[in-house]
Amino acid sequence: MSEEKRRQEMEVDTRPPIVVVVGHVDVGKTLLLDKIRGTAVAFREPGMITQHIGLSFIPWPAVEKFTSRLLEKFRLKGRIWIKGFLMVDTPGHAAFSNLRKRGGSVADIAILVIDVMKGFEEQTYESLALIRSRGIPFVVALNKIDRIYGWKPNPNAPFIETIEKQDEMVQARLEELMGRVIDEFLKLGIEADRYDRITDWSRQVPIVPTSAMTGEGIPDLLVVLAGLTQRFTKDKLRVTSGPGKGVILEVKEEKGWGTTIDVVLYDGIIRKGDLIVTMGLQGPIVTKVKMLVMPKPLDEMRDPEDKYMFVNEVKAAAGVKIIAEGLEQAVPGAPVYVVPSESELEKYVKMVKEEVEEVRIETDREGVIAKADTLGTLEAMVSYLKSQGIPVRKADIGPVTRRDVIDASIVRKRNPLYGVILAFNVKVPHDVEVEAQNYDVKIFRSEILYRLVEEFLNWFNEEKKRMLERELDKLIRPGKIRILPGCVFRRSDPAIVGVRVLEGVIKPGYPLVRPDGKMIGRIMQIQDKGKNIPIARKGMEVAISIEGKVIVGRHIKEGDELYVYVPEEHAVKLLTEYRQYLSDDEVELLKEFLKLRKKWKEVEAK
Repeated sequence: MSEEKRRQEMEVDTRPPIVVVVGHVDVGKTLLLDKIRGTAVAFREPGMITQHIGLSFIPWPAVEKFTSRLLEKFRLKGRIWIKGFLMVDTPGHAAFSNLRKRGGSVADIAILVIDVMKGFEEQTYESLALIRSRGIPFVVALNKIDRIYGWKPNPNAPFIETIEKQDEMVQARLEELMGRVIDEFLKLGIEADRYDRITDWSRQVPIVPTSAMTGEGIPDLLVVLAGLTQRFTKDKLRVTSGPGKGVILEVKEEKGWGTTIDVVLYDGIIRKGDLIVTMGLQGPIVTKVKMLVMPKPLDEMRDPEDKYMFVNEVKAAAGVKIIAEGLEQAVPGAPVYVVPSESELEKYVKMVKEEVEEVRIETDREGVIAKADTLGTLEAMVSYLKSQGIPVRKADIGPVTRRDVIDASIVRKRNPLYGVILAFNVKVPHDVEVEAQNYDVKIFRSEILYRLVEEFLNWFNEEKKRMLERELDKLIRPGKIRILPGCVFRRSDPAIVGVRVLEGVIKPGYPLVRPDGKMIGRIMQIQDKGKNIPIARKGMEVAISIEGKVIVGRHIKEGDELYVYVPEEHAVKLLTEYRQYLSDDEVELLKEFLKLRKKWKEVEAK
């Protein structure tokens, strides 16, 4: 390449701002974009919940058409220089924090979507933390205003117009709900207010009330977004026309094209014929671009409703479909680099390897087997499981295999709770399913990641509880009873008396001892109102039968207090391994009993 051409390649240009849309699950992020684009992507997502990052380009003429009344009102018509917005629609649940970080890492500006009826939710805080860590400007879309009782919709109207048409009670209710959000921002050290009341745009966060269903407030949101872009991100939008850099969103089999990759290009230029490197299941993939295809403006890369456009080059920022040889093993979520020259290929291959190795996990320790359809969701699944205290023995892309079943069965022998497979949005072949049944390996599967993890965690906690109860049942727990006056039903063979449980618990088989260390016998049965019961707890009054050579009146009498005799090894286990499962009263009672044991030993020693 000549010096002149290289200089031209590196000339500075301005790209469209990348806008990341974040917020809690089910606040209407995709619906907002659908309303702007005139698409229906949200309705085609599993459970109407966004599972992967989605891209769509909204050109400025489309924005201008949507916002014309406001642009004229604010005298902004003709004064906006941005080319449009590249919208990055991100999943909202906690499980997708890593995907959100990937989307946010290339973002210039953010839209934080909040449900006006619910206010701040778990992922609202997480999304806000991401925005603040990136130091990017943001606008709040206070969504679902149409759900306020008594709201009168005015389709696609600017908020500042539609609010004037609402009853005073409705206006007051909106002010109350918005006030709660503003107060929560203040607690976090952020000053926010309704956008038309902002006095200092460099210090205050604008809030735009919106409805993704009726389109109300969306013109205001777009105008504020444009204003923030021009005011705070102008320098960030200057990019060089060097080698392209991107991330794979999806790997798809397209009729007539073979395997293709959908990519978000966040820097530089990619051209037809360029040498590119990315990561595959078996290692780095090096190939040449045969064709570049883009969705038409206002369409969505994940789910286009119109035909694609064929192009010779794509400049950042953009979503693009790449058609090339050898992409069958390409990994969604992997980086894509345009290689400037053959001599630099090795450097770029190394860069791809290093980035992917940070995500893919395989260790020899105990843990679950995690399988996912993309690196992003795999990364998110592993992160979410670890945040719940669940170790991951192996994490990988692609369908569940026989090897996964064998790995899980090995883990299951050591720890039944971890010998499972979590399969997100991947196939489980029939023969593998049969193999799993033979090895008694449980496979959890779902198209919605957080539901998959929650289903596993529910099972995990239930199984853990059952295992714990079985282990605790093997140990004698502390208990203390008093023989009730007038409740001696049989004096011996076996003695049957009415008792009150003063502390702890009693069960059939538990040995009883007097405070002076004299063993009395074992509890045979416990009855409550004539029915046998397996356990009696503090405060209960029950009848017990005591086996052994115990005679009421000689060895025990009415009003006596007796302790459950807890063997020393049981006491040690209860206080060390199972302390958290004992009540404070049981712990104190056990300590009281151990003090008595110490006295008995001292007496014996004398």
